[in-house]
Amino acid sequence: MTATAGSRSTRAVATRELILSAAERLFAEQGVFAISNRQVSEAAGQGNNAAVGYHFGTKNDLILAIVNKHSLRIEESRAKVLSEVMGSTDVRAWITCLVRPATLHMAELGTPSWYARFNAQVATDPTLRVLAYQETERVSPSLSPMVKGLGQAVAHLPPDIRMARGAMGRLLMTHMCAERELQLASDDTAEATSWDDFGTDLIDAIAGLWTAPVTR
Repeated sequence: MTATAGSRSTRAVATRELILSAAERLFAEQGVFAISNRQVSEAAGQGNNAAVGYHFGTKNDLILAIVNKHSLRIEESRAKVLSEVMGSTDVRAWITCLVRPATLHMAELGTPSWYARFNAQVATDPTLRVLAYQETERVSPSLSPMVKGLGQAVAHLPPDIRMARGAMGRLLMTHMCAERELQLASDDTAEATSWDDFGTDLIDAIAGLWTAPVTR
């Protein structure tokens, strides 16, 4: 590779990062469908309004690139904790595997951050939610064994109860992380509770949800 080609490649990588960061922030703060690719290009400081299309393709492709970027980082922690809990039948242990890597990642992002709110925006759209989950599964091979491990730990519950509580747990994790991120961005006093403590509280709540009695 020539020096010129290497310089172009470096600039392209830097431009992609600028676009990803701008898109994540705008989608988180204003919603996915309220923001156009042109607005993302402008927010990223790109004179070419077609920069998003050039570097990523469609808006869906851009969204998946953001998901991919964070999922790869979370996977590093997730793979480690999976190795420590394999074979366990403890519900809380499996929930910890699912929650802790995500809250650790949020702590590493610092304040302000936008990924939790971006994630919540994506989760509210049926099509984007499926696409994002498929992309997460693709780059995060430890996710499926974790979900399976939790399923085996709660196998005594009726199938419809497992499905409902699984949905409740995902919503709680997604939207409470987004709520905390918003609070941190707008209220300095929120720092009194760390992401680590928040993660523990979230694990407590979801474990309580899964182990609650079935009374109907």
